[in-house]
Amino acid sequence: MDNIQALLQQAVAWHQQGELGRAQALYDDVLRAEPLNFDALHLSGVLARQQGEPERALAMIEGALAIDAGRAIAHCNRGVVLQDMARYDEALASFERALALQPDYAVALSNRGNALRHLGHIDRALESYDAALRLSPEYAEALCNRALALQSTARHGEALDSFGAALTVKRAYPEALHGAAVSLLALGKPADALEGFERALELQPEYAEAWCARGALLLRAQEHEEALASFQDALEVRPRYARAQLGLANTLRAMGRRDEAVEAYQAALAFGADADTVGYMLAIMGAEQAPGASPAAYVKALFDQYAGNFDHHLVDVLRYRTPALLVEALRRHLPPGELDVLDIGCGTGLCGPLLRPLACLLEGVDLSPHMLDRARDSGLYDGLYCGDMVGYLRVRPASADLLVAADVFVYVGDLRPVFSVARLALRGGGRFAFSVEEHDGAEAFVLRPSGRYAHSRSGIEALARSHGFTILEITPSTLRQESGEDMRGLLVVLGTHGD
Repeated sequence: MDNIQALLQQAVAWHQQGELGRAQALYDDVLRAEPLNFDALHLSGVLARQQGEPERALAMIEGALAIDAGRAIAHCNRGVVLQDMARYDEALASFERALALQPDYAVALSNRGNALRHLGHIDRALESYDAALRLSPEYAEALCNRALALQSTARHGEALDSFGAALTVKRAYPEALHGAAVSLLALGKPADALEGFERALELQPEYAEAWCARGALLLRAQEHEEALASFQDALEVRPRYARAQLGLANTLRAMGRRDEAVEAYQAALAFGADADTVGYMLAIMGAEQAPGASPAAYVKALFDQYAGNFDHHLVDVLRYRTPALLVEALRRHLPPGELDVLDIGCGTGLCGPLLRPLACLLEGVDLSPHMLDRARDSGLYDGLYCGDMVGYLRVRPASADLLVAADVFVYVGDLRPVFSVARLALRGGGRFAFSVEEHDGAEAFVLRPSGRYAHSRSGIEALARSHGFTILEITPSTLRQESGEDMRGLLVVLGTHGD
C-alpha cells in the first residue's frame, strides 16, 4: 500500500511538471497493481484530455466515478471532457452534479458558465461566472470566460473591462489578449486589435485562432500578402483547419489568383468548411452556378462581424443613402390610417428613425443577433426578431401595412419566395418598398464578383405582376459608392389592392 501511494505521488509530481509520458507510465503501474484505484483512473483521464484523447479521457474518468461517485472534482473533469467533445448538455449535467456535491466549487461554477454560454443561455452563464468570482475574485479564467459571454451579445465595452481584469491577474494570457482584440475590432479600433492579436501570438505562436483573426483583419485592410502569410501560419500549426483554409481562399480570390482560390476553396470544403458558403464563393468566381440566395450562415457571420462598425462604414465611407431615399419614395404612396410596419433585414436599425414617425407599430427581423442588439439599443422598435425573413413572414398573414427592405435583396437573387410571403403578410392596400442593385442584362438576377446580387428592372416588373402587386414606383437611383464609383440601383414601391 505504501508503495502504491509513493508511485502515485511521483506520478502526480511528473504530471504537474508536464512530464506526461513519465506520469502515465506510473499511473499504469498503479493500475496494474490496483485496477480499481480511483486516483490513478481519474488522473489518467485528466492526462488523456491534455494529450487530446477525449474518448479515452472520458472512459477513464467514468471508470473512476464508477468506483466513487461522490467526488466533485471527477464530475467537474468529466464535464470538461464532454465540453471538449461539444456535448454541452451532458457537460452541464456533470457540472451541476459537481456543484450539488460541493456548492462553493469555483472551477465548477466557471465551467458551468462555459457550458451555458455554448448552449446560448448567456444570462445564466454570466450568473455562474459571477458566482465563481464571488468565491475567487482573481480567477483569471472566469474573468476571461465572462468576457467571452458578454462579447457574444455584442457588449464589447463590458467585455473589454472583463478581459482587462483577467490580464491584470494573469498578464501572459493569450486567450484574453485575443478576446480583447476581437472586441476592439468590433468597436472600430483595428490598429489596437492588430496589436492585441500579435501580442497573443508572441506569447503563443501556435495559436491558430489568433493567426486567423490577424489574417482576417489584414484581409479587410487589403494587406493581402500579410493576410495570406497569417492564414498559412495558422495552417502550419493546425493542418486541415477549415477556418484558416477558407481565409486563405478568400485572400487568394481578393488577390485575383482565381485558379489557386478555386483549389483552396475545394480544400476548405474537404477540411469541413460550410458547404453552402464554399459553393457560394465558387459561384461568385463563376466556378459553380449561382444559388438563389446567399447562404444564411454566410450572411449572419458577415453582419455579426461588422455590427460594431457597420453604420459608420456605410454612412461615412460608402455614402450610403438607401434608407432615406427609399422612405422618401414610400412617403409618396402611403396608405391612410395608422400603420403597422415591418422592417425586413433591419440590421442595426438605420431605417428605424425614418420609419418610426410613420408607424403605429414598428417591428424588425434580421438574421444577425449582433445587428439586432444594436437596433434594440436605439429604442425605436416595438419588437425585434432573429430569423429568416421568408420563414418569419410566412407565419404572419395579413399582419402588416408596410414592408420595407433597404439594401436587403443584394443577398437574395431569386425573389419569388420573398414576393410570395410578402403578398401573404400584407393587408389590403398595403405597400412593399425595397431597393435592389440594378443590372442591364436579360437575366432576372446576376451574382456579382462583389458577392451581391443585382436585379433587372424587367425582372422586378414581371415578379410584381405575377404576384398580384401594383407597381406604384420604380425609380433609378445612386444607392452608395463602391471603390469611389456610384452604385446604381432601383427604388421600388409596390401596392396591394384594397379590401
